[in-house]
Amino acid sequence: MKTPDPIPSFFVYGLPDRLVDIGFVHVETVMARRNMHNGNVAPHKHQQMGQLTFWTTGGGTYYMEDRALRFAAPAITFMPSHVVHGFNVCTQSDAIVLSIADGALSAISTLIHRPLDTPLMVEGTAARPEWQRLGALMEIMQQCYNDAPTAASPAISGLAATLLERAWRLADDTQRAPQDARTVLARRLRTTINRHFREEWSIERYATELGSTPYLLGRAARQAFGLSVMHMVHERRLLESKRLLLFTVRSIEDIAIEVGTQDPAYFSRFFRRYTGVSPGRWRKSQIEHMRGHGDGAPYQEPGRIAPDAQERMTIQETS
Repeated sequence: MKTPDPIPSFFVYGLPDRLVDIGFVHVETVMARRNMHNGNVAPHKHQQMGQLTFWTTGGGTYYMEDRALRFAAPAITFMPSHVVHGFNVCTQSDAIVLSIADGALSAISTLIHRPLDTPLMVEGTAARPEWQRLGALMEIMQQCYNDAPTAASPAISGLAATLLERAWRLADDTQRAPQDARTVLARRLRTTINRHFREEWSIERYATELGSTPYLLGRAARQAFGLSVMHMVHERRLLESKRLLLFTVRSIEDIAIEVGTQDPAYFSRFFRRYTGVSPGRWRKSQIEHMRGHGDGAPYQEPGRIAPDAQERMTIQETS
């Protein structure tokens, strides 16, 4: 029997997870739930929706997967579904948060050709016109939702598309071209790996599932992510291992089983091969770093391999 996921999954923060309609949207401020978190939101994820957050005041530390990032307003973040995140901000901080269903994001992705399965964080300067425009759009979106929550979805989805496109432009001035067939196949592969990385699937099994061949699948993976298919599987397994080590108190043996490795000794060798340290040492170093250096970059262990797109964060200051 599969062990329940120990990382909390919420509908919106603090509320039990539930099914959402394909066009679901929800808008509120971070501090609307101050009584639940007082600026310290524990690591969690959302199963069926992404969140676009525009920080208007204050700042603090944002946690995304195994990374701790110091930020100050104005800043904009985008967290896709299933990405573990949280933050610790000062009491003067606030932000407007759009929660939007994966179904609506899928439709948006066909319009703006941006990787909406990749986390994004961009800092800026309040005096710059583009950041003022972003703030104005977020305020319009919040007003639309406040005026008519049940009827606001189409208008908010349109505004979300504009906001996401502008946020990505701030992070990267190069306009992305529409995805070619190999890129589409590679992204489908990554989605399939997210669902099945705990299982001992062969490359042939992944190719069959996606209606492709091992050769074409390998070419697509290398073109899009610079990794082989099995390297992508290992990176996803490594990411899940880090999540469980950092955000839970479960034993190394339990985590080994959870990520699809029945032998704890093999799991330790696997983890050390990719990070240069044992799981126990990595956990200790990360926890000590987060407690003692919450305003800096995360601990970087020796021998770290290049992260795949699941771990990659787009972080850029646009001052």
